[in-house]
Amino acid sequence: LKYKSTMMKVTVLAALVGSAAAFAPAQQAPASTALGVTAAQKEFFGITSMDFSKSLGVQPPLGFFDPLGLLTDGDEETFDDLREKEIKHGRVAMLAVTGYLTTAAGIRFPGAEDIPAGLSSWQALLDTKDGMNVLMQMGAFFVVAEIVNRDAHWLDNKAEFVGDYRNGALDFGWDKLSDASKMNKRAIELNQGRAAMMGIWGLVTHEIMGVSILPGGLIPGQ
Repeated sequence: LKYKSTMMKVTVLAALVGSAAAFAPAQQAPASTALGVTAAQKEFFGITSMDFSKSLGVQPPLGFFDPLGLLTDGDEETFDDLREKEIKHGRVAMLAVTGYLTTAAGIRFPGAEDIPAGLSSWQALLDTKDGMNVLMQMGAFFVVAEIVNRDAHWLDNKAEFVGDYRNGALDFGWDKLSDASKMNKRAIELNQGRAAMMGIWGLVTHEIMGVSILPGGLIPGQ
């Protein structure tokens, strides 16, 4: 029993380390033909149009990855549209993972101490008038965020890249970075967003299954 307990702890520790590594900033490797589209990939994915294999985001461990063939006949406009959706979903997922783990740790805004963590929080908010007010405020925030977080074509400025929603108003030192640093940080954001999308899906799925993947065997809302 002692051996099994030790092995279980080692397994859990290894899983936690692996999960943490997924959210660690990834180093952007120099461009390499190893990440390009091979002849086998061209044949398998049926790629006949533009080659996006050297685009930002084509990085280890998958390299070029398009199992659904969305870029088989795609052009630059198609690629930019898909990239914008990926960035947006990644940013939302990063916020979702942060919020999920924060509430699972028991951290609450004043007055919300009785609201459970996880998916149960939605029903708890629906059950009270104050909770309904919170949901309406959330809805209003989502609408404003959707309006603000986009390239403002009516302003006299041009986005530097897909997903650049500064609109000439925000900077935080970005313009002072070198081109190499900018590419590295954009690659990190893509990597973190991809990990977060898988992460929040895993957290919610395990909560529904009643299986904890959090320290201490915690299952939010239960």
